[in-house]
Amino acid sequence: AYGIEPLLIVSRKMKLKKNNQYLVRLNQKVQEILENLQIWDPEKGLVTRIPERIRKSREGAMSYLRGAFLAGGSVNNPETSRYHLEIYSTYEDHNEDLAKIMNEYFYLNAKMTKRRRGYIVYLKEAEKIGDFLHIVGALNAMLNFEDLRIMRDMRNSVNRLVNCDTANMKKTASASAKQVEDIQTIQAEKGLDDLSEKLQVLARFRLAHPELTLKEVADQIPDGPISKSGVNHRFKKLHEIAESLRA
Repeated sequence: AYGIEPLLIVSRKMKLKKNNQYLVRLNQKVQEILENLQIWDPEKGLVTRIPERIRKSREGAMSYLRGAFLAGGSVNNPETSRYHLEIYSTYEDHNEDLAKIMNEYFYLNAKMTKRRRGYIVYLKEAEKIGDFLHIVGALNAMLNFEDLRIMRDMRNSVNRLVNCDTANMKKTASASAKQVEDIQTIQAEKGLDDLSEKLQVLARFRLAHPELTLKEVADQIPDGPISKSGVNHRFKKLHEIAESLRA
């Protein structure tokens, strides 16, 4: 379109993964090209806002997001850190426009904040990050991100269940230990034969099965099954008797 031959320069980064960097250098018709792209205004100079013709078109917005992400974007590895995608720009008004088109066209809940010498637009929700990668056409990256996200969510769910089970086991063990202690106090001080028949049944059953939960005791007690509240009421009676003997 412009009849010029751009120069492609390839260099290698010295930090992190040492990826290649690609630079296209133009030595002719630079101002004409920048004006046509609405990056340069002859009167105002550098244009930092996103051109209105792009902001008014969904297709234009998609293309611009793709370029903005390639130029200044990054996404965290969902396996090793929190979900986070960001696009950096030196110019505040540019990223205000960027967040606006991300939210108005694609409902991504993008937010903006100041970062060192510039500004970032960022996403924190895993589903929104996946949507963004799909929008900009990074399908392989999206599929890889979703696979890693699903695996991470599954691991987190398993860990929560394990932690919950562990907490319930500790709670059951602690309650059972206190009940057994009460029953042993009664047994040592006056014996179990003086208790009512219902309390005797429960006391002997708990001594024989200290590992059972309250519900399991309620279901398996010889004179049952009875309700959990019924079992709990009997344990309270045993506790009151034990406390009176300790006084």
